[in-house]
Amino acid sequence: MEVKKSPKADLQKTKLLFTEVGLLVSIGIVLAAFEWKSYDKAENVFAEETKVEIEEEIIPVTTETPPPPPETAKIPVLSDQIDIVDDNIEVDEDLFVSLEDNSSMGVEIMDYKTEVEEEVVEEEAIPFALVEEKPSFMGGDPNTFSKWIGEHLKYPEVARENGVSGRVILQFTIETDGTLTNVKVLRGVDSSLDKEAVRVVSSSPKWTPGKQRDRAVRVSYNFPVVFQLR
Repeated sequence: MEVKKSPKADLQKTKLLFTEVGLLVSIGIVLAAFEWKSYDKAENVFAEETKVEIEEEIIPVTTETPPPPPETAKIPVLSDQIDIVDDNIEVDEDLFVSLEDNSSMGVEIMDYKTEVEEEVVEEEAIPFALVEEKPSFMGGDPNTFSKWIGEHLKYPEVARENGVSGRVILQFTIETDGTLTNVKVLRGVDSSLDKEAVRVVSSSPKWTPGKQRDRAVRVSYNFPVVFQLR
């Protein structure tokens, strides 16, 4: 059966028109929604904010009383009046002490001594490294004294049996005449080794003394004595 339709009743021709009209109406509604503004709420917010009352704190005014001015010094008043008094005053003679014929009074005069004992001032020993001209042993270099110690040193039997060895550090003073004094142990190893080191150094011959400004001076010297088993 064939369907017959009149051209006037065909709605396909107006479909595109209706679509465009609907799209324009939708766009208009969206733009109107974005442009819509509400002023009532803002007015209410400002109205509420204006109702807040701020209380001002009243600060009391304090006044301090100034300190009183310092008192001015009183100026003594000088008077030109002169009072004349009598000179008839009795003096008690018992209050005065006579210095005549009184052996307990006065200052004793001592005889002047022409000879005065000179006080001996001991000069402090100068360290070996600071002296201008260092002391020397038998006119040789520092190793000369070490060789002499090695020739005269006797190893103690007790230390040899116990296998004790080491280095004993001694300190002694070279006097102005070249003799060695004040020999003492700065760092020891064993009592037997320490005593032998002090003995052999104390038996040293005289040295040539050190000099400071062309004058013989006392010099302090540190010296190691080595004990080594062979």
